[in-house]
Amino acid sequence: MSTVEEKLGTLTFKNDHQTHISIPDPKICLKECKDKPCTTVCPAKVYVWEESQNKIVIGYENCIECGAARMLCPFQNIQWEPPRGGFGVSYKYG
Repeated sequence: MSTVEEKLGTLTFKNDHQTHISIPDPKICLKECKDKPCTTVCPAKVYVWEESQNKIVIGYENCIECGAARMLCPFQNIQWEPPRGGFGVSYKYG
């Protein structure tokens, strides 16, 4: 059986120069969100808590467009839009 990491390795991405994911109010992540579920639940590890910067860093280039971003944040503080046409993830097996 394949691991999630192995399956993610079969994907290809056409990266855009602009993000399709943002955090409208970074202060919520810093002051109100204790567990930071986005950093542990996202299968592609798009969200990383950077302790030295006291903020979530978004690696939008890794987004697999699974829709989890809209469900992850208990404060509804992740804004996600589909990538612009022609950009984003390409699935090898459908």
